[in-house]
Amino acid sequence: MKFTTFGRTGITVSRLCLGCMSYGGGDLPEWALGTKGWHVGKEEAREHFRIALESGINFFDTADVYSIGRSEEITGAHLREMASRDDVVVATKAHGAMGPGPNRRGLSRKHIIEACENSLRRLGMDYVDLYQIHRWDSLPEIEETLDALDSLVRSGKVRYLGASSMAAWQLSKALYTAKEHGWHRFASMQNHYNLIYREEEREMIPLCIDQGLAIIPWSPLARGFLTGSRTREGGSTTRSQVDTFAKDMYYREDDFAVADAVGAVAKPRGVSAAQVACAWVLQAPGVTSPIVGATKTQHLKDLIAAVDIELSADEIAAVEKPYKPHPILGHAQPKAKDMRR
Repeated sequence: MKFTTFGRTGITVSRLCLGCMSYGGGDLPEWALGTKGWHVGKEEAREHFRIALESGINFFDTADVYSIGRSEEITGAHLREMASRDDVVVATKAHGAMGPGPNRRGLSRKHIIEACENSLRRLGMDYVDLYQIHRWDSLPEIEETLDALDSLVRSGKVRYLGASSMAAWQLSKALYTAKEHGWHRFASMQNHYNLIYREEEREMIPLCIDQGLAIIPWSPLARGFLTGSRTREGGSTTRSQVDTFAKDMYYREDDFAVADAVGAVAKPRGVSAAQVACAWVLQAPGVTSPIVGATKTQHLKDLIAAVDIELSADEIAAVEKPYKPHPILGHAQPKAKDMRR
């Protein structure tokens, strides 16, 4: 495994982060976010964590909304069993609905503090290394959100703060607002970035590079689309057949052209399309640690091996050539009322 510094912080993380959204499942209510139909249970997940830790991965990302906290419970249980707390970097997130009530979601001071305390309880840990806002929330003023997050750092429950998919102007506003008040600012951006969705290269990634934020892309394989398991006629895996979120974001003819190009580069190399797609994200400017998830151990092993794959300039050009611009995918377009703030 290779390692790198986490933005401008003093911590070191593996070049891959194990995403833990796949772990959990079970009978979930309609409002809950989870891997319905293709989740990995606690016992099966143990082998995933063993492989990750033995490979040198020290960075793990989850969220309270993943299977209504079950992902955090599984992540915490296996890391407490297999690793020293001081050796791993644990990240989680808050924003999404954790109950049907109106105060059990969003980025109010009330919900942020309660969400963090509940995450710590489920993880079985005294602190999280990276606490992230899962999405932007236009309801509270950004000062309320940032002040609450700062209080978590000062209380010792959180080491660093991060953000996830949003508009570049929103991240910029959060950064200068935190600086203006002397609050701890975001150290990272977890954004939607892969060979099929590269709109982040226009503003978000340059902003993060300029401001020294670690970039930890989610969905580097486009929710499995770049693995070659999706076809114009349908999918060959359980996830490809039930993952409606992916079908809403990808599956354009241009997207299939990119996937075909990835396969064409992978074949003569004797590696998988997933490895080529992951290697491309790893070499992209500013990227710290792509967040990779897997439902099968062999897939996880393949992605770990991708860290050592170096693509040539011609191969990079070949997989990038078919790209066509996309609408915003992965977070909501800011509304006019948000821009007036």
